[in-house]
Amino acid sequence: MSKPDAAPSTARPVAAARRKPAGATPARRGRPPKARAEAAGETRDLILDAAEDLFSKHGFYGVTIREVAREAGVDTALVHYYFGAKRDLFDAVFLRRAEVWNTDRVDAIDRYAETAGEAMTLEGLLEAFLRPPFEWSLKGGPGWKHYAALVAQTNANPSFGGETMARYFDPAIHRLIELIARVLPGASEVDLYWGYHNLSGALTLTLGETGRLDRLSNGRARSGDLETAGDYMVRFAAAGFRAVVGMSAQKA
Repeated sequence: MSKPDAAPSTARPVAAARRKPAGATPARRGRPPKARAEAAGETRDLILDAAEDLFSKHGFYGVTIREVAREAGVDTALVHYYFGAKRDLFDAVFLRRAEVWNTDRVDAIDRYAETAGEAMTLEGLLEAFLRPPFEWSLKGGPGWKHYAALVAQTNANPSFGGETMARYFDPAIHRLIELIARVLPGASEVDLYWGYHNLSGALTLTLGETGRLDRLSNGRARSGDLETAGDYMVRFAAAGFRAVVGMSAQKA
């Protein structure tokens, strides 16, 4: 004979499910810390991208925080929360890609100098130094195009351009000049700084892709042809550095 069925439980399932064991940690509400951090990082990047685009087109003085917020799709207060005043936002935009440019350029010339040793040439050194910014502009997407245009504007800005360029780019440039001095032992520091000054103007103008070359040449040469531009710049800059060797001594 089979046993009778067990008596039905009187416990209510929903109520039982709601009971928590003693000492259990209450569940946290909202996003977990990692998700919040990722969301904050994404918001910062949206703001930086929007500011970079606007600054590259209209310059520092032609852009407001409100316009950056509208372009990024965030509240104006959020831009101030993450970056503070407009100049602080501009500096954050400038620093973000400057670190990449400088690290790549210094690594490239140091590798070249170590590999070439006594056979190091001026053309080889300049090619190693110039290749990273040209490659980023060619392959890095719209953000790098905007950044190159922004650097071109800043390099020519008499108000704060010199201070900004010095703050973010001088260490890499000093390393380049140090290595060029090894290739051109007859050049004075004055000669080398003037040589780089002329290269800097050509570099930022070229990476800015203003279209000036296209109009000047009636389309025979294109400012967007950065691969060709890089090859021309290496040879032009090398000849220029050689040409100014000894000039400071002649003026003394």
